[in-house]
Amino acid sequence: MVGDAFGSALLDQLDGKRGTVIYERDDGYVEIDHGDYFDDWSERDTWAVERLRGRVLDIGAGAGRVTSVIAERGLEVVALDVSAGAVEVCRRRGIENVLHGTIDDFRGSQLFDSFLVLGNNLGLIGSPDGAKRFFASLTRLAQPGAVLVGGCLDPYQTDNPDHLAYHELNQARGRMPGQVTLRTRYKRLATEWFDLLWVTLDELSRLSESCGWRVIDTLPGMVYAVVLEMVQA
Repeated sequence: MVGDAFGSALLDQLDGKRGTVIYERDDGYVEIDHGDYFDDWSERDTWAVERLRGRVLDIGAGAGRVTSVIAERGLEVVALDVSAGAVEVCRRRGIENVLHGTIDDFRGSQLFDSFLVLGNNLGLIGSPDGAKRFFASLTRLAQPGAVLVGGCLDPYQTDNPDHLAYHELNQARGRMPGQVTLRTRYKRLATEWFDLLWVTLDELSRLSESCGWRVIDTLPGMVYAVVLEMVQA
């Protein structure tokens, strides 16, 4: 049954249930998500939050794990998520400024100084063409000198034969090796299939610069953090 699998799992987790999410890739590979969307925190998260300024849009906010910390630090922050269940979890956790949708749907009257896409959410660009749409939407919502702070998985830092075979499959299909087509499953629910794009720092830099954004700071790693700045016209 097609539905909000991720949001349903978060709602169950909020109620003290296990709420284990499964990711299914289009080649049949399945992985259990053991992530803590409520309380987990890392040095990478601290590094990222310290680089935010002004009014912040938290894209793919999930359960509001980082949104809450940003608000506690005195910054104005809006949480945004495509999952209705995640939005409800944020509201139940006391996050007031939370919206349902994507940045393409966002039509807020105020602009932002910072955009946050943590938890590998830079993969939400989806594809090279998706990157163009993503950065165009950010530019439309950005104050002059705005920054994008995010995290992404370097897809090539693996020796897993299933992942390496998928890279080869992608190349045979004319796609970037790190492009992933998957869906989220929970109980009887499954989301629609969607794409993520895992990229190296070099690949991200090339994609973003062609869209008017440039890398200005990085925290290297298999899952790296990065700051991009909108280039002034």
